Amino acid sequence: MGDDRKHDSSMRPVSRSPRPRPVGKLAMRRRMGWAAGGALSGLLMLFFMAPEQKHLRAPGKMNVGHEALDCESCHTPAPGTTRQQLQANVRYLLGLRKQPADFGNRDVTNADCLACHERPFDRHPVFRFNEPRFEQARRNVGAHRCESCHDEHKGVKVTAKATYCAECHADLQLERDPIDVPHAELVAGKQWQTCLGCHDFHGNHERSTPTRLSEAIDVERINEYFAGSPSPYGERLTSPPRKTRKDAD
Repeated sequence: MGDDRKHDSSMRPVSRSPRPRPVGKLAMRRRMGWAAGGALSGLLMLFFMAPEQKHLRAPGKMNVGHEALDCESCHTPAPGTTRQQLQANVRYLLGLRKQPADFGNRDVTNADCLACHERPFDRHPVFRFNEPRFEQARRNVGAHRCESCHDEHKGVKVTAKATYCAECHADLQLERDPIDVPHAELVAGKQWQTCLGCHDFHGNHERSTPTRLSEAIDVERINEYFAGSPSPYGERLTSPPRKTRKDAD
């Protein structure tokens, strides 16, 4: 006699879907915390991305003299769409492009600085430092770039050290020395802190160069000027800065 259980459907096991496990209080709190955190992050992002909060997105305080500038005075959109900028930089990383592409905003260059600060009688114009004889200075201190001495968002006026003259004038020789302590003696003693006491680097202040070292501006005052204090060279400028884009509107 055959086994009837093989044909009896009532003997087959019934498959049931697993019951959902109840959510514990701890898991519920975690979910609520994630939701609240996501909402708060979204609100903060909207707050910081608002046009009136752009000063909060800056990497630091504007340098002394630039407080009235807005971001768009120096930072302009890079050419191309975001996709094109990404593709160009990927090609650069793969060696298929010689130069990387600007992403988001175009890099600030000397031309942006000179749009406001170009002077016809600048004693140290940046283009001069592209000459072959200044190759070492370009490598050491980036003398051919405005931002090397005036790095923005530092909250000061000059970010270079007051002894940077040594980069180009270590072999200085003068046929007619106009000062009572010869320059050769100052160079031999590495008295580079005295240079800016007599010489206004860009020559943009109306003043007479001292002929006695005792009349030179003290290096402490020079450092204070670099940090943002009033100029020790006087207030009258031969070439005042041009109007900013914001002021011109």
